[in-house]
Amino acid sequence: MKITAVETFVITNRRILLKISTDTGHYGWGEPTLEGWARPIEAIVAQMADYLVGQDPRRITHHWQVLARGGFYRGGPLFGSALAGIDQALWDLKGRALGVPIHELLGGAVRSKIRIYAHAGGRPGHTGSPERARMLVEAGYTMIKVAPDGQVGFVDTADYLDRFVADVTELREAIGGAVDFGIDLHGRFSVPMSRRALPLIEHLAPAFVEEPLRPEHSELIGSVVDSTSIPIATGERLYTRTEFRAVLEAGVAVVQPDLSHAGGISESFRIATQAEIYDAQLAPHCPLGPVALAACLQVDTAVPNFLAQETVIELHDQQPGRGLELLTNPEVLAPVDGYLPVLTGPGLGIEIDEDAVRAQVATEPLAPGSPTWFYPADDSFAEW
Repeated sequence: MKITAVETFVITNRRILLKISTDTGHYGWGEPTLEGWARPIEAIVAQMADYLVGQDPRRITHHWQVLARGGFYRGGPLFGSALAGIDQALWDLKGRALGVPIHELLGGAVRSKIRIYAHAGGRPGHTGSPERARMLVEAGYTMIKVAPDGQVGFVDTADYLDRFVADVTELREAIGGAVDFGIDLHGRFSVPMSRRALPLIEHLAPAFVEEPLRPEHSELIGSVVDSTSIPIATGERLYTRTEFRAVLEAGVAVVQPDLSHAGGISESFRIATQAEIYDAQLAPHCPLGPVALAACLQVDTAVPNFLAQETVIELHDQQPGRGLELLTNPEVLAPVDGYLPVLTGPGLGIEIDEDAVRAQVATEPLAPGSPTWFYPADDSFAEW
């Protein structure tokens, strides 16, 4: 079996799909999306394809090593995302060729269903929307996640702290004590702001606080861990085992690699295994489409230390236009009481409608997307 083609399909700046084909008719799909950087990813995949064409696709670990380490420059979100999509597609292809889901190749299922969580944002200037949170709970979710809206000062005012605590209190009252919630800070808090704010909401028992610090300050996260009883999560902007080792040693409770950025299924499975040594759990980051989600679900099925799976697709109502229209079997991603059944189909367990993908390929310049920064009153830069 030899690889004959590696094709990319750029749909938007937040959605790229990738297909690897072989001379035996076997194929696999991946999602190498790096939000806002579609064209550079497309170019990197094309260069990596020069190596892949003619190779045996079943040598997944070998190809991962060559593509991750074969160049003098390596690592980071661009290389990591291009490699991630290729890795997903190779696993999908191998599973299809053998007629088994990927989790069987990772050691088999350790659970029968996968807990998922959705986002409950929507109120300008506030942290989360109690109304949307209640709707998600009514739809069956047992966990939700919220994020602050707007910029946060290095050490913000008493008014901001009061509003933050009030918002989180209102959220807890809206969903009750039987439902979990996480708070995604998107790196907007500093160490002193985290140490001041997080103890004020400990009594509300968040499941975790995510990415309180920017990734470049990961070496400081231990001081946040030590300042609060709330579990600290991080990792959507970390891309290798080496980067995760530092935060695990600092005591984070939850690691959140993105399977479309952190080297795909191969590296993320290794990160999960590494986290188990530190008694930390896995909650993969996934703000992307159904291929990326399916890759996450395969790893979630196979690792013992799994917590919950993020999704931005409105899986509970299965409406078109959110990515599910690219599948011929969207019903396999229909949740029941806040859980997805383990995917049992071969490879990723989903079936791509290739005609639908080709029909959506972008032919015009891509929209740049929303800026991920703020301008404070003095017109300087502030973290999104």
